[in-house]
Amino acid sequence: MLTMAWLVLMAVFIGELLFSAWCREQSRIIDSDIIKQTQITERLSGMQDKLKIELAVLKSPKRITRIARDRLGLITPTPQQTMVIP
Repeated sequence: MLTMAWLVLMAVFIGELLFSAWCREQSRIIDSDIIKQTQITERLSGMQDKLKIELAVLKSPKRITRIARDRLGLITPTPQQTMVIP
């Protein structure tokens, strides 16, 4: 009877040890995933900032005017070429 009690007690301790090791491993895996996702988020945030800057450059009136003049051959109309419509 005493031997059976010791075996049960040992089984409980071994089970707790295995469960504890499993919990630590899961925690380590989750921490690793969090670090990876944080790095991805930071990289994407940096890309978003670069794209916002690129968009601002592409929308620049100065750039649009230059393209209209150089590529499309458009010019700013003179006062004689404009007509005011009431």
